[in-house]
Amino acid sequence: MLTRFVGRRPLWIVVVGVLVTLASAAIGAGTIDALSLNRFEAPGSESMRARDALAAGFGTGSPNVALLVTARHGTVDSPDIAAAGAALTSELAGYPGVGDAWSYWTRNAPATLRGEDGRQALVLAWIPGDANQVRREILPELTPRFTRDDGTLTVEVGGGDEVFRSVMEQARRDFVRAELIVLPMVFLLLWLVYRRLAPALLTLGVGIFAVAGALAILRGVVTIVDVSTFAANLALVLGIGLGVDYGLFVVFRFREELHHSTDPGAAGHVREAVARTVRTAGRTVLFSGITVAASLAVLLAFPFPFLASFAYAGIAVVFAAVLGATVVLPAALALLGHRVDRRGASQHNTGTFWYVTTRHVMRRPLLLGGAALAILLLLGSPFLGVRFGLPDDRVLPQSAPVRQLYDQVRANFAAEEADAVQVVAPTGTPSTVGSYAAALSRLDGVVRVDSAAGSYAAGQPVPTPTGIRSGTGTGGGSAGPGTWLSVVPSAERLSHDAVGLVRAVRAEPAPFPVLVGGYPAELTDYRDGVTERLPLVAGLIVAVTLVVLFLMTGSVLAPLKASVLNLLSLSVMFGVLVFVFQDGNLAGWLDFTPTGAIEPSIPILMFCVAYGLSMDYEVFLLARIKEEYDRTGDPVGSVPAGIARSGPLVTAAAAVLAASFATYATGQVVFLQQLGVGMALAVLVDATLIRGVLVPALMRLAGHANWWAPGPLRRLHHRIGLTE
Repeated sequence: MLTRFVGRRPLWIVVVGVLVTLASAAIGAGTIDALSLNRFEAPGSESMRARDALAAGFGTGSPNVALLVTARHGTVDSPDIAAAGAALTSELAGYPGVGDAWSYWTRNAPATLRGEDGRQALVLAWIPGDANQVRREILPELTPRFTRDDGTLTVEVGGGDEVFRSVMEQARRDFVRAELIVLPMVFLLLWLVYRRLAPALLTLGVGIFAVAGALAILRGVVTIVDVSTFAANLALVLGIGLGVDYGLFVVFRFREELHHSTDPGAAGHVREAVARTVRTAGRTVLFSGITVAASLAVLLAFPFPFLASFAYAGIAVVFAAVLGATVVLPAALALLGHRVDRRGASQHNTGTFWYVTTRHVMRRPLLLGGAALAILLLLGSPFLGVRFGLPDDRVLPQSAPVRQLYDQVRANFAAEEADAVQVVAPTGTPSTVGSYAAALSRLDGVVRVDSAAGSYAAGQPVPTPTGIRSGTGTGGGSAGPGTWLSVVPSAERLSHDAVGLVRAVRAEPAPFPVLVGGYPAELTDYRDGVTERLPLVAGLIVAVTLVVLFLMTGSVLAPLKASVLNLLSLSVMFGVLVFVFQDGNLAGWLDFTPTGAIEPSIPILMFCVAYGLSMDYEVFLLARIKEEYDRTGDPVGSVPAGIARSGPLVTAAAAVLAASFATYATGQVVFLQQLGVGMALAVLVDATLIRGVLVPALMRLAGHANWWAPGPLRRLHHRIGLTE
């Protein structure tokens, strides 16, 4: 039905497609501002309950704003500086939206809020509300208001929400810059592939259709659920990549069908070529889209809006890309006909690079396949030393103002009071909290514990307590039920083992029920929630793709082989992530600061995207190989013949997609750099070592077993398999 529809009304479809693209671009233009800002937090976790209890019972919370105050003359203890610092703290406490504020000058001068050189001190504040409220409504005005140099004090603004507000703004700039680079670069690559202007413009048009359509769909999604701003970056790079991939596949197949006719000038020949293209290439594109969408949809298994956002964006991109490649593009090809063909192009495949290479591999499958396997395992081996950690300001470049603030804090402050672990005891009392506070202060890496019973260090009371009180009210206010403690860690412990610190605090026996929160605990709960669901997500991806490939091929071995090869390809990507971003190799060239660990969300996203794209290429290859096998019944000869037909396509698609991802390697946010470097490498490895060497080697060894299935499954495939 689709082939008849496309063939009979091509002009009408193209006009509607252009109008839909323009309308989608207009609707999608407002999507960026409608996207949400998310924190690394796990809804319903202990740290979230601690945050709510601290806010409701004591009118305070973990500080998300920090002012680094530097004395222009003298020290922070000089009378004029102390007076100015106290006034600044009072001004910040009274600023609209600020729920609580304290500083070195209002908490009895704790050493943890004073720089080691005596010239710097910290003012901390808590602003209640979600990330959108704090980062979009308050900080854009608060930050310039309190960034000052009045001759007495120099004030710089930081804090966790200011860090990730800066990350958002930098990511948006990187998005715009990438868009300006990607489109002309992809067009140039497409022209080099086609050597004709018309097919290059059509294929790029499918990519633009996919991006515009995805952003328009997301505009509707954000009215129902929160979608992270980073989803826009994924929509751009994946939309261009998938749109171009599918466009290339359809155009390549259309050119081939044009040459199959014995009378190319016969009336209706172009229409018939379009129909055959939609029946064959359209089916393959549909299978590919299902596998990519399924790979990204499993991100919905994570109960975190940040990761779920990428599922929404990925599904929207796939839907738009498949629609553009199977409906709008064939209609345009029907109108252009032979004008998309390459003059002098040969349709003989037996002398091509891919045919010759595949035949060579299949003559020595064990030797060459084993060599490729050894290379992949070597490249992936650094992943064995992976360390998952927590993100901080160092995801930003050193030129970012908030990054410069924290570089000073790391150099001049021995403790991290802004990132204290908060222990909330809704039923605790000052009379019973002292011994517990003393015990917590003896934990490795704890500098001081503040409580309603006083402050403790190394198990002993500190002569000057810092003002933590029981009860309800701003900053600890008047007496009332419950109490809370602030566990201040050393900078070294927080930097190297924040997760271990949180677990040690939670493991310490308490005389009453407690909830452990604070920024380190929130990140720990988020990290644990992500890693705990990794086996489930990986299993879902593999299961879904096994089912889809079985429906396509009717084989049991082919889907299993594809899954194993995909995991090999992904191991290379993760190995490079560890080698480059965790261990710091190439840090100078890429201009980032390694922290010795990797935040787990981005690798999970990359796993889902890369797995889907690997299946994308697997579908392209298997479709042509299976077609040759069904035609000839030759399990050996069908492999080089099928790869010779699909190899140039996979190479071109991989080059375009890798180049699109690589633009993010030049960005200024480490998250996006990881995405760019890792995905570009994964695509290139998959299109060369995997599809060019290991696929033919394994298929040569398997022979007829490539397409085998037990009787019941074979009969099931005859009944429900999706065939042309």
